[in-house]
Amino acid sequence: MSRNIDLCASLLVLLAVGGTASARSTDRNQPMDINSNSSDCSSLGANASCTLIGNVTIDQGSLHVKSAKAVIQQANGNPSRALLSGGVTLQQEMDDGDRIDAAATNVDYDMKNETMVFTGNVVIKQSRGSINGERVVYNLKSGQLQSGGEGGGRVKMRILPKDTAAPAAPSSAKGTP
Repeated sequence: MSRNIDLCASLLVLLAVGGTASARSTDRNQPMDINSNSSDCSSLGANASCTLIGNVTIDQGSLHVKSAKAVIQQANGNPSRALLSGGVTLQQEMDDGDRIDAAATNVDYDMKNETMVFTGNVVIKQSRGSINGERVVYNLKSGQLQSGGEGGGRVKMRILPKDTAAPAAPSSAKGTP
């Protein structure tokens, strides 16, 4: 019974949050721009590593990431992994035009395998829903999300009906009698 519930929950998340949409595929072929207050980098060889501290921003196509600290690893001359910490926010457009907004304490972005592992107070939002938990694995190629609460934590999902528009902001009644 528990296995069926887990399977149903996974399918709901895929349909509502991930769907068949995936991260903008052209982003992975764009240059990566990285900025920070300070950096400590090993030689700029094929397998270099660079630690960035303070107001770190990473931009690659429609992907925009901010964190307090980042360790960027390079393999065979290409960025291969970004270990982000100290409060991370991420925004990215999807191939279907939707947008993902995410926040977590830490993110492990494996560029080679195109996965992001969010840990600590994870909040991921898209137009059709949201997911909150302690650990979420996001596959940028497929759009698949896997989540689980570590240490007895829970996963919370909200799925909006497909035909429902986002609620409008309340209007201001200033100046009307």
